Amino acid sequence: MKKILVTGGLGYIGSHTAVELLQKEFEVIIIDNLSNSTINVLEGITNITKKPPTFERLDLREKAQVEDFFLRNKDISGIIHFAASKAVGESVENPLLYYENNVNTLIYLLQECKAHSIPNFIFSSSCTVYGEPDSLPITENAPIKAAMSPYGNTKQISEEIIADLCAVHPEMNAIALRYFNPIGAHHSAEIGELPLGVPQNLVPFITQTAAGIRKELSVFGNDYPTPDGSCVRDYIHVVDLAKAHVIALQRLLSGKNESNLEIFNVGTGRGSSVMEVVHAFEKVTKQKLNYKFVGRRPGDVVSVYADTQKANDVLGWKAEKSMEDALSSSWKWEKKIRNIES
Repeated sequence: MKKILVTGGLGYIGSHTAVELLQKEFEVIIIDNLSNSTINVLEGITNITKKPPTFERLDLREKAQVEDFFLRNKDISGIIHFAASKAVGESVENPLLYYENNVNTLIYLLQECKAHSIPNFIFSSSCTVYGEPDSLPITENAPIKAAMSPYGNTKQISEEIIADLCAVHPEMNAIALRYFNPIGAHHSAEIGELPLGVPQNLVPFITQTAAGIRKELSVFGNDYPTPDGSCVRDYIHVVDLAKAHVIALQRLLSGKNESNLEIFNVGTGRGSSVMEVVHAFEKVTKQKLNYKFVGRRPGDVVSVYADTQKANDVLGWKAEKSMEDALSSSWKWEKKIRNIES
């Protein structure tokens, strides 16, 4: 069994990817500083897979700790790097946190890849690298424009760092997955999205509002140039997204990559407005949502959704789960953690 390091592996996407890796018979070692997750997620992963991953609490910002970790774990075959701060609005308010947490940590990891000859690296990138797109859907060849937020800028900078490293180290192999808006939870309701504090993403705010945790849902802007005035995004089920990471990793491990840095969009190829998601949730769950329109949020682009042809053709990956699947699983997860009877 090949040992795979998953950074931020108790987070939302990381935990679902750990499940998929374990079910594909990889040995998984997770590091996480628990800044936006809880140790209970480890139990959820184990309950699903019946195979507990190895876990170490570690803050990637602490360079000495990172060096020590890799000295103790010399048999790692690949890294999937999720650990990062991820909220657009928060990044506007606290940019230095984002540059330290998202850029410094990547550098420390890549230094260890180089030092210990770990050649396979999957990077958790984002559609935010495209900024406000010129045309839709967005292909991987779309221009990288000035980022709309410090968060988006950290993803642009991180991709540039990886590209610079790959350019001078042909033995290094990396895939950057630019993904769109993950939603949903594992069908078992053992793991799901559990933001600490006020949710920064739409669907957990919806489910917390439906559960009575939040008084009402704020919809940021109803005057965008979209069919109903709310922002449009490409919402992808987190399990589909997790599977894309495993397929990308297998591509590198089997040497099927065509260059030592490849980039893929990971989305559904379909845009849905905020209000479409709200109405779909109400329809799927029979829950009436209390929402109000408020002003636009700094850093938000109007509309973004993926052209997924490259991932479909080259990776052999395609999103399979529907918006309804995602929303019903999110509600099932919310009810479980809040002890709400069905």
